[in-house]
Amino acid sequence: MTVTPPATGFCRDCLTTVDTRTARCRQCGSPRLLRHHALASLAIAHIDCDAFYATVEKRDNPELADKPVVVGGGKRGVVSAACYIARTFGVRSAMPMFKARALCPELVVVKPDMAKYVRVGREVRRAMQALTPLVEPLSIDEAFLDLSGTERIHGAIPALTLARFALNVQREIGITVSVGLSCNKFLAKIASDLDKPRGFAVLDQTDGQTLLAGKPVSFIYGVGPATQQRLQAHGFRLISDFQRADEIELMKQFGPEGRRLWRLARGIDDRKVEPDRDTKVVSAETTFENDLRDLASLERILWQLTEKVSSRLKSVELAGSTITLKLKTADFRQRTRAQSIGGPTQLANRIFSTARELLAKEIDGTAFRLIGAGVSALRPASEAEDSDLLDRRSAHAERAMDELRQRFGQGSVIRGIAYEGPAKNGQG
Repeated sequence: MTVTPPATGFCRDCLTTVDTRTARCRQCGSPRLLRHHALASLAIAHIDCDAFYATVEKRDNPELADKPVVVGGGKRGVVSAACYIARTFGVRSAMPMFKARALCPELVVVKPDMAKYVRVGREVRRAMQALTPLVEPLSIDEAFLDLSGTERIHGAIPALTLARFALNVQREIGITVSVGLSCNKFLAKIASDLDKPRGFAVLDQTDGQTLLAGKPVSFIYGVGPATQQRLQAHGFRLISDFQRADEIELMKQFGPEGRRLWRLARGIDDRKVEPDRDTKVVSAETTFENDLRDLASLERILWQLTEKVSSRLKSVELAGSTITLKLKTADFRQRTRAQSIGGPTQLANRIFSTARELLAKEIDGTAFRLIGAGVSALRPASEAEDSDLLDRRSAHAERAMDELRQRFGQGSVIRGIAYEGPAKNGQG
């Protein structure tokens, strides 16, 4: 196969090579030109779907195309995703819904459909894996890729392969992605945020060091508020302060963390793209419109969450043997309780049974604003067969319901406990 020769730039809409003088593509007239002196030598990418949940909803409902849309819960919930129109009003992910509505009264709120997002996310993941086996998922809608050595397979340098990928995702899946291309994971992730949406940004190490210099130390991943305060107490306010520091002195002050900060401040990151990165936990949670304190209301919502967790486990062919219950009180204090079970499971009934036992112990009159359920200690789904089939009747009934839902939709089969009574809940 003929490999496209390295070029300093190309058009992201028609993939035609462009020179350094033109402002628009001479082939298609597009201004979306990508140029960089190191374009042909960089192969580590971070791909991030743009406002993923909201974009999927707009794809499926064209009437929402020019409207400010968020995916999230009711008035007591939070924003899970905000489209770029909503963001112009100041609406952001994780913002309380009441605040989002105050900023943008015409906001359109869509309830989350996680099963749909998982399906679309898997489509995007398969398209990534067609580019390279070195795909490291970070979440349902983003991943690192290492395209080193793929030039002969795809007949193009990695940058051009990634631009073609972005066009294909938009045309075939109906959503958009932003790409960051660099020499390592740290800089690639930074680059993917520079030009959203439908972005493609390139950083080499020199670019990265220059860009980082004026950023606060909290810009480096892993530096939270407490660490930031500690670093500022030692005179490190900006990343440029690390760039000027001596590596040995930083190690004396902060140990191994000092060396990590010194290297990242210079755009140095030796982490490999790990395609076998394990999922640690599968979970779901919801924030209530009104605080709840009675077991009956809470257990009904807990059942809905455990069904979601079960569905997600089945979709990724995993099972787990540690069940976790998460509660947040009306004054925002968090309670987390966990219990191991006899063997790995992916059945909603088994997850719910354990989570309900944990919940019953917490019913003491306290008002709760959030509940969540999760499964960890994950193993391949095949390892769950023996332990799940100990409750053979329940396992067979649940799998029969799964088949009906696949054929006729999620609402075609509803367990009795899932019917909503007077206490409504909103997705968080």
